[in-house]
Amino acid sequence: MSRFLSIGECMLELSGAGDDLWRMGIAGDTLNTAWYARACLPDNWQVAYGTCIGRDPFSQRVPEFLRANGIEADRIQVHPTRSVGLYAISLDKGERSFAYWRSASAARTLADDQEQLETMTRDAQVIHVSGITLSILPPEGRQHLIRIMAQRRAEGVTVSLDPNIRPALWENLETAAEVLTQAAGAATILLPSFDDEQACFGDASPADTLARYAALGADTVIVKNGGGEILALHEGQTQAFRDLARVTPVDTTGAGDSFNGACLAALATDAPLPRAIAAGHAVAGKVVTHRGALMPMKDVN
Repeated sequence: MSRFLSIGECMLELSGAGDDLWRMGIAGDTLNTAWYARACLPDNWQVAYGTCIGRDPFSQRVPEFLRANGIEADRIQVHPTRSVGLYAISLDKGERSFAYWRSASAARTLADDQEQLETMTRDAQVIHVSGITLSILPPEGRQHLIRIMAQRRAEGVTVSLDPNIRPALWENLETAAEVLTQAAGAATILLPSFDDEQACFGDASPADTLARYAALGADTVIVKNGGGEILALHEGQTQAFRDLARVTPVDTTGAGDSFNGACLAALATDAPLPRAIAAGHAVAGKVVTHRGALMPMKDVN
């Protein structure tokens, strides 16, 4: 069995259910990617999630939820005093904004111990990390995670990074740029979003984003562009994917994460790049017509 491992922070998600009612779920960018990878990968692939949670009842919902949906939970660390974070989604014409309560999140400690990271990432053929994962860690934890990414890549593991830049989570944009540049140098596949990269790095075009990350040594760079043209570098060739189908979004939460999961699943099973891009775009197109980050797996394909 091959294994896809996603590492990061999962949180309790509150999404509007109408009439001032809220629906509680479990989500988070790297968990969302694991969810859609599980939906798209064949049965001979296992999907695992690596994080840190607490001992409280809300934390314990996480492994139960993962196992119930076919995602391995045996790589989850448990912190004795911390808990899981919480976020609420607000929508305006399909575009989302978030309010967070995550200062005591146990996931902030997931990379404190280098040996635990080595155990967490063992036996994975694909490892996915995001900039949000890195942003919530203390400086030493960031370096631990980047080192394990580089180590696993050197061992032949496919290491994926979505920079997923959220300025509010970083000390400043200069630190974000420095850490993400280091992490990108340890990644095999990069999945940036142009609007994020423009704000953080000052890129003038998706081509600038592609060139900057390609220069750091990634094998594959796929520049997402808000549902517009996708520019990609793969196997030494640059390709542009235009005229992608557009939909009117109900909720854009999880759009990029679902693209990541479906695209990475296709690449992991040796699909050519055009098919992987098409798979990612098709799944993201479905997800944005659904409220919340996670749509039922049975409806993904």
